[in-house]
Amino acid sequence: MKTLIKMGRIFFATMLIGLACQQIYYADFRPVILADWSSHIQGLNYMSYLVTAIMLVTGGAIILDKKAREWALISGGMFLLLFLIGHVTYELIVDLYPKHLGVWANALKEIAFTGGAFAVAGSLPVSIDSSGLIRFLEKFIPFNRIFFALTMILFGLDHFFYPDFVASLVPNWAPGHLFWCYLAGVALILSGIAIILGIRLKTAALLLGLMIFLWLILLHIPRAIVAPATDNGNELTSVFEALGFSGIALLIAYQRQAGIAG
Repeated sequence: MKTLIKMGRIFFATMLIGLACQQIYYADFRPVILADWSSHIQGLNYMSYLVTAIMLVTGGAIILDKKAREWALISGGMFLLLFLIGHVTYELIVDLYPKHLGVWANALKEIAFTGGAFAVAGSLPVSIDSSGLIRFLEKFIPFNRIFFALTMILFGLDHFFYPDFVASLVPNWAPGHLFWCYLAGVALILSGIAIILGIRLKTAALLLGLMIFLWLILLHIPRAIVAPATDNGNELTSVFEALGFSGIALLIAYQRQAGIAG
């Protein structure tokens, strides 16, 4: 159990470091971190360096287990703010089609990152001399699996709303693209519901993490190898996201056994 929890943390930390390195390379926010406000707010890309620094420090702190809980909480709070101010505001004010679930994909990923950061924090020992900010952010730890599971449920619905697009992502060597599209959609929805309701939490989260990890190996890594720079590196971003999501699922799977809040 402890090995898998540690693996979950490392997967999440690796995702943070990978996305941060991409932000350094492109000198701007990854779309999953902040919506494209560039045509409305000038110089916003410079703020990406602060967010990048926090992501790098958090990733390093988790891997080295040095003040990892505190930095995970700080990142969780940062992702929650970026979700509310950066994504939700953009979709409601700027996007022409806010009622389409597909345009919320990056926002949903960020709220999943939020859940992941709080899940990491909840899996680590409580610090005795926590500051007021840290104690405030700790109040969000019990919601970690809800943040993550909601994203999984809505992504599952995407498989039914946009089946042709999702089916196009299935590797060419696999027969029955639409079958895999709908099967994955059902799996995401059911696992998300099970996680929120706490029904066979360990089994649901482990199977979800395994499924996403298989996507990482069979889908995302091959696509990134073929076209690593496509859409400003979005294929490589998907690799980091899948790794991070599988790590979050591992952490959620062992919340009850490890006494983790949530």
